Amino acid sequence: MSLTLTSLQNIPLIRQGDNLADILVKSLIETNIALQNDDIIVIAQKIVSKSEGRMVNIATVTPSEQAIELAQKTEKDARVVELIIQESNEILRVRVGTIIVEHKLGFVCANAGIDHSNVADRGNKVDEYVLLLPEDPDQSARNILEQIKQKTGINIGVMIIDSHGRAWRNGTVGICIGISGLPAIIDERGWKDLFGYTLKITVVGVADELAAAASLVMGQAAEGTPAVHVRGFPYPLGEGSLKEIIRPKDQDMFR
Repeated sequence: MSLTLTSLQNIPLIRQGDNLADILVKSLIETNIALQNDDIIVIAQKIVSKSEGRMVNIATVTPSEQAIELAQKTEKDARVVELIIQESNEILRVRVGTIIVEHKLGFVCANAGIDHSNVADRGNKVDEYVLLLPEDPDQSARNILEQIKQKTGINIGVMIIDSHGRAWRNGTVGICIGISGLPAIIDERGWKDLFGYTLKITVVGVADELAAAASLVMGQAAEGTPAVHVRGFPYPLGEGSLKEIIRPKDQDMFR
């Protein structure tokens, strides 16, 4: 088995309204990659959010009483806290610098995934921008996939990833927040191991595994490589969704 991940080159700074499918197809050509059936394109959430206009000027945000109270506890900007509240179903934990929430998309994350880094150009002292997650990342992935297929005639998968922390360990890793054209999990219950034992509980989070690998190739700071081409994914492509990955509340031992 061979799994190859290649960062796509010459992707420009993305602005609202940019067509990511056009940009990705052009980048594939410039990276000398001929797209093949069953290839996967992994895309950083940030450029999807930018293209969809999810950038917010916090100078336009009026914090609520709840936001002001949480801001005092966390030492965060009350306007950003207001956006965190708006983007969340529930506030779960609070500490200085961090608010753990259940995002409206269903997963648990820090600060509702709202991002400050690499959002807007420097130099504007009045307007400070933050970036929200896409409203429907699965649909975003589906739109990009369908447009690339129309342009190339190739059947691929598309995944949108973000960096999240984990309950058990320090450090962020890339995880899948939107997916189309490939499975999010592989249920291996009923499969046989090397010695004939029937697996009973093994369900593999293949989308998150691939997201973590792609995140290594992308980097986290000033690398400027927000998309990765993947070849050799070891499972058949097929439709998946974010809902497959999210653990139900009644099975979540950290709530």
